Amino acid sequence: FFRTASCFYKMKHVAALLLAQLGGNANPSEADVKKILSSVGVEADGEKLGKLFAEVNGKDVSALIEEGKKKLASLPAAGAVAAAPAAGAAPAAGGKPAAKKEEKKEESAEEDMGFSLFD
Repeated sequence: FFRTASCFYKMKHVAALLLAQLGGNANPSEADVKKILSSVGVEADGEKLGKLFAEVNGKDVSALIEEGKKKLASLPAAGAVAAAPAAGAAPAAGGKPAAKKEEKKEESAEEDMGFSLFD
């Protein structure tokens, strides 16, 4: 919906369109979106705004958002990748946890000098 092969929409246009709808305007026009953007000192790109409206014209934006959520749900999440090593480090069921190794703290060069550079 927001990206086609021919163009990428700026989020400012999409956000202004959604703000207009949240404000109670069920069918905001390009002029409404331009007014919202100009109220915060942002210039709308007429060409990209026109393409956005051509693509969402006659469609329910709420339905488009729900469709997008379903598409995003099928993508792998970075959290799943990060959780895998943590799960592998856990001890086996019934087994004892691995003994913790004591680490020696090395003195930093700042401690060796006897003064701090930020005093």
